[in-house]
Amino acid sequence: MPPAQPEDHRVDAGFVRRDVDRYRGEAREHLQDAVAEEVPVAVVYNGTPFAVMMLTPAHYQDFALGFSFSEGLIGKPGDLLDVRVHERLEGVELAIQVDERLLADRTGEDHQRLLPGRSGCGLCGARTLEDAVRHPDPVPPGPNIDARTLERALAALREAQPINSATGSVHAAAWVDATGGIRLVREDVGRHNALDKLIGAMLRADIDPRTGFLLITSRASYEMVTKAAMANISLMAAISAPTALAIHLARSTGMTLVGFARPGNHVVYTHPQRLLHADGVHA
Repeated sequence: MPPAQPEDHRVDAGFVRRDVDRYRGEAREHLQDAVAEEVPVAVVYNGTPFAVMMLTPAHYQDFALGFSFSEGLIGKPGDLLDVRVHERLEGVELAIQVDERLLADRTGEDHQRLLPGRSGCGLCGARTLEDAVRHPDPVPPGPNIDARTLERALAALREAQPINSATGSVHAAAWVDATGGIRLVREDVGRHNALDKLIGAMLRADIDPRTGFLLITSRASYEMVTKAAMANISLMAAISAPTALAIHLARSTGMTLVGFARPGNHVVYTHPQRLLHADGVHA
C-alpha cells in the first residue's frame, strides 16, 4: 500500500467561500458564505477508466483504498500497489495500480467502462443485476454495545465534522470505539464516498472492525450496508432511515442495523443482540 502523498489533504479542503446575499425578512446582508466543494474524480485502474464520481476534494488516498476494497477490486490493502493523484483541467484523476489478475477477476477481460459523475456511486462498475446487488459474506460477531455508547457518539459527532459545520451540506461516516469515542471521521458530498474514505482510513490505520461500530449521517441505503459488510463491520447506526433492501441485506449478513439514531431515540431493524439497553435487555 503506497504512502499518502503530501497533497492528500489540506486543512481547508472541502469548502470555499463565495459572496452571497442573505435575506432575513426585509433585511439583506451581503457576506461571504462557506460552500462545499465538489469536483469530478476519474478512477482509473491500470490505465483503464472505471468510473467518475463527484467528490469532496480531500483524502483521495483514503478514498482510493476504501473504494477499491468495498467494491471488491482488492481483497487486502497490500493489493493496492500505487495511487497517483493527478490534477487535470476538468478535475482530478486517481491513477490506481493493482494486480492485473485481480482487476480481470472483478470486471472481466473487457473492463472498459466509464460511468457518469455523481456524488454517490453505489453501482460503480456494475453491468449485471448480480454485480449491482452484491451479497457479502456474513460479518464477524463484533462487540456488544451499550445504547449509552451510541448516545455519546451522537453527541460528539457534530464537533467532528468541520466541513459540515462550515457548510451544512456534506455527509459524514465515523468509526466509533466500544466506549463511544469517535476514532475517525471522513466527510464528503456523497454518502458512499464518505464511507469509502472512512474504510480506507481504517485500513491504513490497521483498525480492527470488530472493536467498534459505524455511525453515518445519511440514510442507510443498501449500498451503505454492502460496503460496511465488505469491511467486516457488524453494527451500523444511521441518523436517517434505512431502505427495505438495506434491512434485507443487513439481516442476511448478520449486521445490526440501527436507523433514526438521534439523541434519546433510535430504531433497531436487525440483529438487536448487539445493542444493550439500561434495563439490561437487548433492543
